[in-house]
Amino acid sequence: VQLQAFGGGLVEAGGSLRLSCKASGGTFSILAIGWFRQPPGKQREQVAASRSGGDTNYKDSVKGRFTISRDNDENTAYLQMNNLNVEDTAVYYCFARYREYDGDHTSWGQGTLVTVSS
Repeated sequence: VQLQAFGGGLVEAGGSLRLSCKASGGTFSILAIGWFRQPPGKQREQVAASRSGGDTNYKDSVKGRFTISRDNDENTAYLQMNNLNVEDTAVYYCFARYREYDGDHTSWGQGTLVTVSS
């Protein structure tokens, strides 16, 4: 399964961006899909995830500002990011945990840079 990530860019503090992540290739079912991010000089951290049962979870610092959603027909997830602040500056990586005939796997999309200016 390949993941294509879209979105990102430069935005002023208080602004909004939307990331998207599309999974394709083969026959699979998505167990979970979401995003990690890696701020400059820091470790990668999970930002948001959506599980197949409909559960979602968010990093505490983005709760109330970020919303993850899914289009299951298109195998695409979206991360709407509102009220961005400089601490949200990072490379964002989408991931998908999925099941194929031979078991469960994880794929990563290419990173997309989100830069929030003060």
